[in-house]
Amino acid sequence: MKDATPDALLERMRKAAGTTTDKALAQALGVTAQAVSEARRKQKVPPVWEIALAAQYQVSLDWLHFGIGQMRLGSQDPHVDVDLVWIPMVEAVLSAGHGSFETGGAHERQYAFRSDFLRRKGNAARMVLMRVDGDSMEPAIKSGDVVLIDQSQTTLTPGKFYAVGVEDMVFIKLVSAIPGKILLHSLNREMYPPLEVDTRGDLEDAVRIVGRCVWSCRGL
Repeated sequence: MKDATPDALLERMRKAAGTTTDKALAQALGVTAQAVSEARRKQKVPPVWEIALAAQYQVSLDWLHFGIGQMRLGSQDPHVDVDLVWIPMVEAVLSAGHGSFETGGAHERQYAFRSDFLRRKGNAARMVLMRVDGDSMEPAIKSGDVVLIDQSQTTLTPGKFYAVGVEDMVFIKLVSAIPGKILLHSLNREMYPPLEVDTRGDLEDAVRIVGRCVWSCRGL
């Protein structure tokens, strides 16, 4: 019977890492013991911890999160696709407020995702992970969250979130377009009014749709 409660999840995480204490689990995750204690106290385990642990110890995310199926990927039904794809976390901070400078394509780390999950979301070969800075997209996306950006999806779809580069800044916004302009909408509308970006003339090449946000989670 599945059990996705935080306490049960942490217990499975300890089992996957071959540990018996939260302190040892923290060491396996590369976080502080206080972070694990806070996760247990608040009953909220960052999904990024699950992804990192599943990749490091080759365990099934279904088993880790829900307690269903086999723990080890190698013990799964051979006909079930459990291939893992590593997605890079880029160093740039993706702004959800007033924008931030891009720092290029250097990668600080990678996280493993199931290939079947990524196929449902888009083109895994063009995906990157980025951290969000700012509160303009709350409550859906909070500062410090991690978003998965598919850079192959640049055609605007109403109601979807996009990473948008404006000159030397990057924003995550709800995006819409009118002739000659791109409108960047925030969810926190009281603090952040819509931004209008003129795409004509000298600014035509200064605005680009980086990609669509296809997934998000609470960050480390």
